[in-house]
Amino acid sequence: MENAKKKYYITTAIAYTSGKPHIGNTYEIILADAIARFKRAQGYDVRFQTGSDEHGQKIETRAIEAGQTPQEFVDETAAEIKRLWDICNTSYDRFIRTTDEDHMKQVQKICRKLFEQGDIYKGSYSGIYCGECEAFYTESQLVDGKCPVCGGDVHPMEEEAYFFKMSKYADKLIAHINSHPEFIQPVSRKNEMMNNFLLPGLQDLCVSRSSFKWGIPMDFDEKHVVYVWLDALSNYITGVGYDVDGEHGELYRYWPADLHLIGKDIVRFHTIYWPIFLMALGQPLPKQVFGHPWLLQGGEKMSKSKGNVIYADDMVDLFGVDGVRYFCLHEMPYENDGIITWELMAERYNSDLANTLGNLVSRTIAMSNKYLDGVVSNPGVTEEVDKDLERVVTSAYKVVVQKMEELRVADALTEIFKVYKRLNKYVDETEPWILGKDEAKKDRLATVLYHLVEGLCISTSLLAPFLPDTAAEIFKQLGTQCRSFDVLEKETFGGYPSGTKLPEGNQMLFARKDVKEILKQTEEITKKQKAEFEEQQKKARENLIKAGRLAPEAAKEPVKETDNEEAETLIDLEKKPEVTYDDFAKLQFQVGIVKECEAVPKSKKLLCFKVQIGSEVRQIVSGIKKWYTPEEMVGKRVMVLTNLKTAKLAGLESQGMILSAEDADGNVCVMTPEKEMPAGAGIE
Repeated sequence: MENAKKKYYITTAIAYTSGKPHIGNTYEIILADAIARFKRAQGYDVRFQTGSDEHGQKIETRAIEAGQTPQEFVDETAAEIKRLWDICNTSYDRFIRTTDEDHMKQVQKICRKLFEQGDIYKGSYSGIYCGECEAFYTESQLVDGKCPVCGGDVHPMEEEAYFFKMSKYADKLIAHINSHPEFIQPVSRKNEMMNNFLLPGLQDLCVSRSSFKWGIPMDFDEKHVVYVWLDALSNYITGVGYDVDGEHGELYRYWPADLHLIGKDIVRFHTIYWPIFLMALGQPLPKQVFGHPWLLQGGEKMSKSKGNVIYADDMVDLFGVDGVRYFCLHEMPYENDGIITWELMAERYNSDLANTLGNLVSRTIAMSNKYLDGVVSNPGVTEEVDKDLERVVTSAYKVVVQKMEELRVADALTEIFKVYKRLNKYVDETEPWILGKDEAKKDRLATVLYHLVEGLCISTSLLAPFLPDTAAEIFKQLGTQCRSFDVLEKETFGGYPSGTKLPEGNQMLFARKDVKEILKQTEEITKKQKAEFEEQQKKARENLIKAGRLAPEAAKEPVKETDNEEAETLIDLEKKPEVTYDDFAKLQFQVGIVKECEAVPKSKKLLCFKVQIGSEVRQIVSGIKKWYTPEEMVGKRVMVLTNLKTAKLAGLESQGMILSAEDADGNVCVMTPEKEMPAGAGIE
């Protein structure tokens, strides 16, 4: 294959060691692993790197809460992160830690180089600080006096710091983004970065801190430690042997990275800060940064305080490794957030894995054993239905490769399962159980079963990067090996050796799950998590008091209850006058896709949207700033009242209304369609 010696370097974001990652975090490593395995199957020399981000004030505080030193805390947490990545069968080449000696040494060299060439200067920072996010904000950025990102408490703070001259490289970065449209994906993320950050003008970036000690010391001013993003982002080059002095290790041949795979919430750091750091170092930029959407628990971000966290190890206990991998890869749209619930997981497991795939393999092997003593041969007694099946099976390779090139991993997996569904249909069309009753049709029966086995071999060879253990088990049961991609590329049918005797003693791939039993088990998991969280909170208070970080009276405060039940809150709305159907029919509701979103200046409530509705893009102003950030709204599908008379809000025209629901506490949730409907679709 022409790609045989071409390198491919893929990275995930390094996980922050403030606690155990939930399945929304774990999704990223599974996604990256599928891409890495697929590239290896295509013949690429793949380097796959992940790791943990271990410095900062929040880690220092978490360590005190746990009664540990910061190093003890990050050692324990990094080991837990690595354990989860390993449980999910991910094939990374290096798990880098920002406390690794080689990384810290190079970060110090990087800082010195940037300082000596005038890109970093000393100053002081005065602003409103959020300890949870480790970030400064202006008064206008706060939401009801709270942090606009995490909703936590903030306080005024001033400290000496070093700053990076971001504006020095801004024009160069803008030119790069404009000339490399593939650099930031999806396109909505690119538009957000350009319109919200780069084009309005960049402020200088704080790159050191002097108010805490848990970080990499700047060797030219040891009162300061390197601030999180300059430290963390540098892992992508330090982890492959970069040396500021030019004595690059052997592995540095992988740079520039082909793909930084990250969550949409940290796109700004990877597409603005990181490229500018690299420009200052004289290094090439990564080829692509993909900001994937979030995996939400029932439509909400997961958090321990909400009691809605799902962890990968709990999922694996209930559904197996490949059951979890399948769900994460299949359920995440390209651009919009995905939804996870235990019920949905069980439904997908039963319908796709147990029924479509598991039952197909089981039936094929059982019929071969029953009618042909387990010998799979091809007498060549073909009919038109066989030719159609061959076409569907062999044409899947090119489609799947194209989807993977576009990073549409869920769509690629869907294409593979289309083949499995076609094979199931083929069973119904050919009716082997009828052929098996007629000795004169034995050769026709053998041809049919050969087509099923060969179809499974080809489609499962494509499945292997996504569900490696399942693919290996299928090949074991079929008595053969995975096909190489250069063979699949030729679109030939008939590679399974005729006359092969199937092995004995096969087990069912995926046994169906009882949804009620699954929900009972997950209820116990949730109760256990709640008890553990309350105990952690109690211990954290005690340790903070011992360390003098919290007043003693705080120990008497009850641990905050987390609502782990899924009971609905009933809300009685004020009754409005009845309307006729004719009145209702005058209202036009359509699905819209948010293309752009930004905060309305000087307004604490309003966001301004650009919403695509069919071929038209409308401006809509909505008072939901308290509940949504502009970043998380971009790409979201929303329900819009489109024939509302144009109104002016804060001096801006609003050409419609975005529909939302409000609970008894005044919390607002934007209404979204259950399925991915096209922009402009009518809502009846």
